[in-house]
Amino acid sequence: MRILIVDDNPTNVIIIREILKKENYRDIDKASSAREMFEILGAEGYAKEGQPKASDFDLILLDMMMPEMDGIEACQVIQKNEHLKDIPIIMVTAVGDSKKLAEALDAGAVDYVTKPINKVELMARIRLALRLKHEKDWHKERDQRIQEELRLAALVQNAVLSPAIEDELFEVHAIYQPSAELAGDLYAWYSLGNGRYGVILLDMMGHGISSSLFTMFIASVLKDTVTTYVEPEKVIQELNRRFNQLHIENQLVQYYFTAIYLVVDTSMKRIDYVNAGHPPAIFFQQNGDMLLLDQACCPVGLFDKMDIDPQTLSYEGEGHIALYTDGLLELVQGDHDEQVDFLVSHLKQSHEWNEEKMYQAFFEDHGTQEREDDKCLVWISLKEGANEE
Repeated sequence: MRILIVDDNPTNVIIIREILKKENYRDIDKASSAREMFEILGAEGYAKEGQPKASDFDLILLDMMMPEMDGIEACQVIQKNEHLKDIPIIMVTAVGDSKKLAEALDAGAVDYVTKPINKVELMARIRLALRLKHEKDWHKERDQRIQEELRLAALVQNAVLSPAIEDELFEVHAIYQPSAELAGDLYAWYSLGNGRYGVILLDMMGHGISSSLFTMFIASVLKDTVTTYVEPEKVIQELNRRFNQLHIENQLVQYYFTAIYLVVDTSMKRIDYVNAGHPPAIFFQQNGDMLLLDQACCPVGLFDKMDIDPQTLSYEGEGHIALYTDGLLELVQGDHDEQVDFLVSHLKQSHEWNEEKMYQAFFEDHGTQEREDDKCLVWISLKEGANEE
């Protein structure tokens, strides 16, 4: 237990040190001024060259009335140093002015004792301050461990996302920006053989650890579901069945997710899809027409059975399809039509994927707003191929 006594009166230092020693506190340092204290602590602007920052003190006993800089101003300096601000400070003062004592507490002191020093009172206040610091340090260490675990979980979550596909007739790319370490968006795609590809984008309700765990469960069953059932209606029905198997007792919130799943057949020039409550994908065709894939059913997980109306459309020549989550729509204040118009204006130009342009349009931090939702954009390029020219 390391304690720093700061007082310009040597007699006061001796008295406090002897009281502490008799209570078996023996790792004690002293300073005769605020400047000397800052040098010992390694405060910004006061530390000597090459001197490490000393954040390993457990307590500072600080005299309020000192020459050059008083204890209140010294407290304010300590609070501005990130590595020092958590060290508890007990103000030692002969001043009985309640206003001054209030200023000291507002400046960062956690408590105070008055002179002449009362041993019983001093030790009671020291034990309280040290107990509070111990609890604060415990919470800080726990939070650091949690953050490390969240970062590791985010790496695992990111690893399940599908890498880009760049085939002769079909390409698919994505940009994903979670609002926190863990998120509830998930995209995946699979080659189904014979020029067919399955592509899914989903958005789990809510944010944080619970939503991300539900998302990881879906990720764990997704490949088997898509490759076994293939057809959009059957895939969504199976995901709904699997999701509803997660019976959680005393669940206060009913979790569900929106999803859009497409099967693109490049040889038949055909797209089959199901939209389960998801924002409509936008299909930009070669002739300049634009089509919203907005024929939707209910989200996945709300009901045991889903009434699904699968949709089919054909295409000619080249084109591209943009799938996205709510986070992109929320970039624009306004109604749904205004939000979709904003997306279309940035997505309609070329059928070719341009990651830099898309990042600048939707994902670059312009400092205008906080990220409140995950943002994801999936881009499917449909190509004619050399043998069809």
